[in-house]
Amino acid sequence: MPKSSKPLARRCVVQALYQWRMTEQSPAQIRESFIAHENLRGDHLEYFQHLIERIPANIETIDQYIAAHIDRDISRVDFTEQAIMRLAVYELEFARDLPVKVVLNEAVELARLFCSENGYKYVNAVLDKIAHDLRGDEFDTPT
Repeated sequence: MPKSSKPLARRCVVQALYQWRMTEQSPAQIRESFIAHENLRGDHLEYFQHLIERIPANIETIDQYIAAHIDRDISRVDFTEQAIMRLAVYELEFARDLPVKVVLNEAVELARLFCSENGYKYVNAVLDKIAHDLRGDEFDTPT
């Protein structure tokens, strides 16, 4: 899948996960709404559909990783920050073909776009810890 399809799909997934959390609609209902309104086609659509199906299906595992690295109950984390972290943790754990640095950079960019002024710092700090736990072998080690 071309790299260019992932940023648009990720942006839509963050919005869809936020809507899922706020409205408690089914992922299938939200998916159909986004497909109709966000002009998702081709690879964008394929990656969006994959993520919006697989993240909710793996939410317990994803949330366990997040809960182990935050300073409060996950229900008290801003919904937008939750959505971004859930997306990134899914990619770190289940999309191992994506380089860890790409996943983290994309998450920070989404947090800069959607979160409060310093939200990206919190998202980055939490995801950095999770990335080291899940894929520490991908980080450069000092020689």
